[in-house]
Amino acid sequence: MPRVSEAHLAARRQQILDAAVRCFLRKGFHQTSMQDVIKEADLSVGAFYRYFKSKNELITAIAGDKISQVTSVLDELLTAEPSPAVPEIIDRVLELIDRSVEEDGPVRIAVQVWGEAVHDPEVGALVAEIYGRVRSRAVQIAERAQAGGQLHADADPVGVGAALFGLIQGYILQRILLGNVDRKQYVNGVRALVTS
Repeated sequence: MPRVSEAHLAARRQQILDAAVRCFLRKGFHQTSMQDVIKEADLSVGAFYRYFKSKNELITAIAGDKISQVTSVLDELLTAEPSPAVPEIIDRVLELIDRSVEEDGPVRIAVQVWGEAVHDPEVGALVAEIYGRVRSRAVQIAERAQAGGQLHADADPVGVGAALFGLIQGYILQRILLGNVDRKQYVNGVRALVTS
């Protein structure tokens, strides 16, 4: 039997993830069954389960991919010289969120996952790990801003990082629950808070 190429395996995995995103967006996380995703992906049961064993594994992969995009942007900004101002960093992350809400909507799934994390310890641990990566980078941003004189010398970088992370989550919730939120206006509000 010929070996399947890595490219083929990656393409098949992405096919499943894309199908899962469509199903979760259409029916919600709870109302979507594994059979729904298998049918949407147009695969046999055996082919599907070669890649994913549960909805939680699908969510892990989807969330991991999207959070990796956010952490990549933050990592790039953390090494930029000179260090961008905190509102500029927030704007770059929110721009990525806007694209994800408008293009394929996986950010909408994030809100469903947050709700599921309250009831499912496995999903809760996943959310804590994944979002912990973003929060740790927000703390690094605060530390760098403090070292560059953008924050008061006595500011607590861990507290500032937690607040920055909360601003990102708050923006996501407003985009999902309230509709079109003006990103520039939001960032201007952050700027006013940071400079007051």
